[in-house]
Amino acid sequence: MAAHIDPLHASAKHQLLHHFVARAEWSDRAVLQRVHEWVMPALDAHAAEETGYYWIIDETGFRKKRRHSVGVARQYCGQLGKQDNCQVAVRLSIATQRGSLRVAWQLYVPREWTDDRQRARRAGIPDDLAFENKPQIALAQLREAMAAGVAPGIVLADAGYGDETAFRDGVTELGLLYAVGIRPGTSVWAHGTAPLPPRSWSGRGKPPTLLRRASGHEPLAVKELAM
Repeated sequence: MAAHIDPLHASAKHQLLHHFVARAEWSDRAVLQRVHEWVMPALDAHAAEETGYYWIIDETGFRKKRRHSVGVARQYCGQLGKQDNCQVAVRLSIATQRGSLRVAWQLYVPREWTDDRQRARRAGIPDDLAFENKPQIALAQLREAMAAGVAPGIVLADAGYGDETAFRDGVTELGLLYAVGIRPGTSVWAHGTAPLPPRSWSGRGKPPTLLRRASGHEPLAVKELAM
């Protein structure tokens, strides 16, 4: 970008751009919104010709050797295919079969950061930032996209999100269809089976609300059901 803006002074321009990204007050959401306005007309044309839109939930990992970068922790890094010291960002993209556009991007801040307010303040994290897991961040991105009028699509995500019941329920509450991965050991109820209702209330204390399991009323691992 520096070379494109000022080919004869690329090094100096690179330094200025670095300070702009790191220090200046600018809105990444405003930038994404502007890009969205430029690109969506082309995606709209493709979607009309094909099978519509897909909303893809995914994440990007950035390997880090030190512990001072915001949100860095030992966690799964997709670029490496294993756990390592890294930052992770959750992202939402809208796609057709001919192109895709990122519409949301948020850094995941592990609980070890939000629980250590001194460390968080040193890194510039606001005091009011509460911990959110990755499926919660993804759901918030979906809600914001709906509120912004982004054309709805089928939500796609891997098992890191699909295994979370609250995530699937949240997508359904938004009125969106989804196709998500789940792990082989995820429990499901076979067709025609369901948990038993709560026990009868004895008249003392709070009425029971927990559903019950019993012989013949038990969930199965999804792999077992599929086999």
